Amino acid sequence: ALEPEELGRILLEKFVQLSVTDYVRRDNLANDVLQDSGYPQHLRQGVAEAVMEAWCWLEHAGLIRPQPETSAQSWHVSRRGRLLRNKNEFETYRKASLLPMQLLHPTIAQKIKAPFGRGEYDTCVFIAFREVEVTVRQVGKFSPTDIGTGLMRKAFNIESGPLTDGTAVDAEKQALSDLFAGAIGYYKNPGSHRNVVITADEAVELICLASRLIKTVELRAGNSEGET
Repeated sequence: ALEPEELGRILLEKFVQLSVTDYVRRDNLANDVLQDSGYPQHLRQGVAEAVMEAWCWLEHAGLIRPQPETSAQSWHVSRRGRLLRNKNEFETYRKASLLPMQLLHPTIAQKIKAPFGRGEYDTCVFIAFREVEVTVRQVGKFSPTDIGTGLMRKAFNIESGPLTDGTAVDAEKQALSDLFAGAIGYYKNPGSHRNVVITADEAVELICLASRLIKTVELRAGNSEGET
């Protein structure tokens, strides 16, 4: 019933207990389950399949690797795998894989990769929305004293904002202004003043939102150059 990464953690704990010269074989592991595992006969095939799925997850995550000098069937715990010494470290590593780095704006991706891998999710969210504020200030050519929601309202003012879409109807202009002001006021500012508890899943969603906002600013900047 365990997911591949959950069962993978259990397998990795067992593999780490082996000496650096010992190795495991995937076929032997499957045969152990199928032939002499103590499971009832009617469950063994399903258990063996679950174990193989967990093995594939460990391999894909780079936590186990084949031994260079021997047969490709001889597998050892990788250097990365040996760094995951307990359940908490394993969970932090697993959650780091949730972040879609290839979809994030490069400015955000570069700055949050390391802290996200350490499980500092509140810090990552603050950094991401700080970059939104910095981008709006730079692209809109505002002064350093323009900050927070006030900056967003100036930048996306429906009549005079330099980042406002002049071709949009007023309701959409106002909606974009509300979106940016709300995001900065609700997601960035609280992290500036107090500790905020954020889960890994929440952090991924918010970081993706911040990335989308920065891309929107850059799109508006490009469009503004061609507007009269």
